[in-house]
Amino acid sequence: MELTSFYPVIATARLQESRDFYTRLLGFETTFEVDWYVSLRRPGTVPYELALLDPTHPTLPVGYRRPVQGLLLNFEVADVDAEWARLVEGEGLTPVLGLRSEDFGQRHFIVADPGGVLIDIITPVEPAEEFAHQYAGAGASSGP
Repeated sequence: MELTSFYPVIATARLQESRDFYTRLLGFETTFEVDWYVSLRRPGTVPYELALLDPTHPTLPVGYRRPVQGLLLNFEVADVDAEWARLVEGEGLTPVLGLRSEDFGQRHFIVADPGGVLIDIITPVEPAEEFAHQYAGAGASSGP
């Protein structure tokens, strides 16, 4: 398979509020929008994409037409403490997990988007010795 693109599509009953959340707070731009679908792109040297979909739209097969649950999106950033100050202290977002450093190699916090998708804001940090050997090597994921 030759992959040309990959992005999550979030089924949400709160389409406009979610669009506003991702554009205003996380730097995405709207690239396509109709009343049942919004395509978003975060510009930069490595652009990132995601889309929002009304879960009742017939493009979803019957039996799957419901808002997403249990989704966690990781956003790795250069300075998680600055994002805490901006998003939680400045914008008033309610953290569902407070800012903390984890032995497995992350400093992070979690907030939720308007539809309940969890947004994990992460800066990789040096893992504790007990976790350091679990990493597969250079270029490996920053952790769980």
